[in-house]
Amino acid sequence: MTQPPATPVRTPVGPLAEPAGIRDGAPMTQPPATPVRTPVRPPAEPAGIRDGGAWAVPRPARRVMGPDRPRSGNRPLQPLRFAVLGDSLSEGVGDRVEGAWRGWAALLADGLVEAGRAVEVRNLAVSGAQSREVAEEQAPEAVAFRPDLASVVVGVNDTLRRTFDIERFARCLDRVCADLAGNGAVLLTACLPDPGRMLRLPTPLARPLERRQKAVNALVHAVSARYDAVHLHLAEPVWTDDRSLWSADRLHPGERGHRAIAARFHTLLAARGLAHGTPPSPEPEQPPPTRADTVRWLATAGTGWVARRCHDLLPQLLHLAGAELRHSAAGTAARLDHRAEHALSAALAAVSLDAPVATMGE
Repeated sequence: MTQPPATPVRTPVGPLAEPAGIRDGAPMTQPPATPVRTPVRPPAEPAGIRDGGAWAVPRPARRVMGPDRPRSGNRPLQPLRFAVLGDSLSEGVGDRVEGAWRGWAALLADGLVEAGRAVEVRNLAVSGAQSREVAEEQAPEAVAFRPDLASVVVGVNDTLRRTFDIERFARCLDRVCADLAGNGAVLLTACLPDPGRMLRLPTPLARPLERRQKAVNALVHAVSARYDAVHLHLAEPVWTDDRSLWSADRLHPGERGHRAIAARFHTLLAARGLAHGTPPSPEPEQPPPTRADTVRWLATAGTGWVARRCHDLLPQLLHLAGAELRHSAAGTAARLDHRAEHALSAALAAVSLDAPVATMGE
């Protein structure tokens, strides 16, 4: 006789607690982790804002140019991007190497960063460019490049046109600098010597050009201050009186001049902690231009340049020289200066800038 199987004794068990994450018969899943949120402080007011100052726009945050720019893992630093905007000065005219223009911007680029980091230069400068062309043609490409550093050196060609308009120059320059600085670029700017002095024109012809260039330089000073640009004073006698710095055409630096400009910009950038490489050598590799070189330039490229200016500027310049002589004879030459100062003040106001008229001529 077999024994019936024993009935197992079941111990009563209370209802299981529903695991976190189960809802009405849904498969058991782990609950999503609740993210830990780090409180974010409100941004501080940007440097540069002044109570009631209409012109003092906030200075934008800038990407770090130096060796402390963040690395991604063990990958090397990203190349430093340098955009060059302007005319023949920035294109490199006067400093020819192996059949091509080099110029101060290329010389400066070699000394911007420490060993192991590359520099990507995009030189958009074009010989003969005016401020309008820089604003409409060069600046959009430069902004798309997203440079860490951008040079904007322009103005002489504006003064050498019968269409010269100081207010239009102000609007173009301010727009270019605003767009580049607004994308985080550190700006390089320069005031320039007046071409009448460099070409040693007779006083009645040189004075109108001098007024124009002084007005342009005053605006460059004011706009440079607005955007905290690294600014170089190329209109000072230390630059204009040293003929060894200039090429045969007397309007563009020679190799020595381009090297001097690059070295000075390097010094100014290094003072701000923005240049970490070796400064460019001041010593040229090519011999300086001779008097024969000047004659050769006048007989070739200079002839075309003079012809273009005769067609464009010379008729107006002769008219301005006539007014200069009449006012000088009448003892009223100061009126011409006052007119230029009034036009400058209107141009500054057009871009919401305010600068003392006394800066005209610095």
